[in-house]
Amino acid sequence: MPCDILVALAGNPNAGKTTVFNGLTGARQHVGNYPGITVEKKEGTACCDGHEIRIVDLPGTYSLTAFTLEEVVARSVLADERPDVVVDVVNASALERNLYLTVQLLEMGVPVVLALNMMDEARSLGLRIDAEELSRRLGLPVVETVARRGKGLDELLHAAVEDVRARETAPWKPLIISYGPDLDPVLARMEACVNGAALLTSRYQARWTALKFLEGDEEIRSQCRLADLDATRELESMADEVAAHLKTTLGTYPEAVVADYRYGFISSLLRGGVVARSSDTADRLAFSDKLDAVLTQQLLGPLILLGILFLVYQITFVLGAFPMHLVEEGFSLLKTLVEAVLPEGLLRSLVVSGIIDGVGGVMSFVPLIMLIFLQIAVLEDSGYMARIAYMLDRVFRAFGLHGCSVMPFIVGGGIAGGCAVPGVLAARTLRSPREKLATLLTVPFMACGAKLPVFILFVGVFFPSHEALAMFLLTLAGWVTALLVARLLRSTIIRGEPTPFVMELPPYRLPTLRGLLIHTWERTWEYLKKAGTVILAISILLWAAMTFPRPDEKTLAALDVQTAATAGAGDAEGARALAQLRYSLAGRVGQALEPVTRYAGFDWRTDIALLGGFAAKEVIVATLGTAYSLGDPEDEGRLAGRIAVDPQWNKASAMALMLFVLLYAPCMVTLAAIRQETESWGWALFSLGFNTLVAFCVATAAYQVGRLLL
Repeated sequence: MPCDILVALAGNPNAGKTTVFNGLTGARQHVGNYPGITVEKKEGTACCDGHEIRIVDLPGTYSLTAFTLEEVVARSVLADERPDVVVDVVNASALERNLYLTVQLLEMGVPVVLALNMMDEARSLGLRIDAEELSRRLGLPVVETVARRGKGLDELLHAAVEDVRARETAPWKPLIISYGPDLDPVLARMEACVNGAALLTSRYQARWTALKFLEGDEEIRSQCRLADLDATRELESMADEVAAHLKTTLGTYPEAVVADYRYGFISSLLRGGVVARSSDTADRLAFSDKLDAVLTQQLLGPLILLGILFLVYQITFVLGAFPMHLVEEGFSLLKTLVEAVLPEGLLRSLVVSGIIDGVGGVMSFVPLIMLIFLQIAVLEDSGYMARIAYMLDRVFRAFGLHGCSVMPFIVGGGIAGGCAVPGVLAARTLRSPREKLATLLTVPFMACGAKLPVFILFVGVFFPSHEALAMFLLTLAGWVTALLVARLLRSTIIRGEPTPFVMELPPYRLPTLRGLLIHTWERTWEYLKKAGTVILAISILLWAAMTFPRPDEKTLAALDVQTAATAGAGDAEGARALAQLRYSLAGRVGQALEPVTRYAGFDWRTDIALLGGFAAKEVIVATLGTAYSLGDPEDEGRLAGRIAVDPQWNKASAMALMLFVLLYAPCMVTLAAIRQETESWGWALFSLGFNTLVAFCVATAAYQVGRLLL
């Protein structure tokens, strides 16, 4: 049966739209990308009342004004594919904010069915919503759902099909809202101009296009310039004229007036008993306000935040020491078994040094990283993460960033354990291109989860009594560097005025055990997959680079004598193995870099590991494990033990290395994400070179000062 009804799912992020999509389509779905861009495209099918329905899951958006790529994609699908009906999924417990998108859909003329999702949560908060009255006032079907339990989804699909049948071939009819005496006359003239020039009228309603001019929608303006430059200039002139008038008379701008009147319309919809709160809800809201008065207080709030961050590391090292020891023992036993089974030679070297010592060095830190992920999930699910953004907005503005930059920093590893890639992608929420670019370039300074194995290894060896404090200071170093670099960039090559920050704080919630376990496992599984694929592959490649070419006996004998004299090898066998490592391709590259990197306290083996870190930061520990295993095969101690007795390493060089790893070039995947978001390899390469230069300067200073003080 061919698909004869097209349904688009729209909604704010975190409103449960994807859960609704999964519930409606089940296994009958596929995921791809929209042509030419990286925004994910989900499509699926469903059957209802004898109809085959194609369902498109639009990107989550807060509005239809083109500030983000997701917003551009969502409204392009609506304009070009013209779905038969749009199911707008709203969070029932935050109805006023979610209905802002609904109003914009209706202003486009889109036929809408409203899904009041998360009704169980709304009721638990003491909210009573009269869905029938809301449906009557909006003039569209309203269905209550709890998507995560599958409740109301069949009714929702049935309502969508019935709405399509009732409308048949009726044209899209837009909602008309008054925007007051200042904008309404201008809107009328602009609408007439749009109709007269037929600007985009095949895609959008004329009044809606006029509104986009008033809201400063550059995407619409660009499309209109291509269609009719003279008419576009006339529209821009009218928009500029009313903007100047509003600034002079009211000290505001058209976009703010439009938003005010939309929220006024929404407020009127919800009055008269449509939404009612119980007295218990008022008590809980009062408690939430009292909690915020302490947790977000101007002076006390940041101090509490620092205390929570320190506590995260304290809990991690106290509770994670024993399971980490068990994992290490497991890999040590595996290594012993492999050495007993495989004869000495290249195969045993590959398995023991390239795979077990490489990947095992990374895997041993999984228990500690899981604990960090678990604690981050608690902060996220409780609603405290949003408070961090709220508190830090004023600080960020002083450094040329935006309150919305806080979340990319946190996601990228601002509370250690994140990942720079989603941190970079999270910067899409910033409206200002300059603030977005400054955020993209500074997110990689955060202590992402890939850097944690390096930090945990060296903190455990050289600062065994102060692990939590050392990790805490490293995290702060990432924040301080990011802010200082952002200020430098915003004062030089990325100048521009800051934009205002507005944010609605979600209610405090008690995290559920199931939710915490799911979030922790999802992040840990991503880490394990990376260790089993990317890190394994790079570890094998680096093992090969550290093994070949192999010197002949005459060359090896000469190298052996030189190595024993210069490297202080403890025995002849150790000197011989170290000489082979020096002769390898990786050894030669490391030695070529050593005259420069020794100012930061790095030797040639460290240089090899840092080069591998350009691909993925987890590889640094894996490469050190391989390098030390190849360099001293008779030493059965773990990597930490080998580093502890190596005269090359001390507190100063360890501190310099950790700072360098914290700050130097983003991994390859992050560079690709920066290129994608900036649409320029130039900025990605700038990040590669600039971040490495900053890292080397900081590491050199730390090593030189540390040698004198430690």
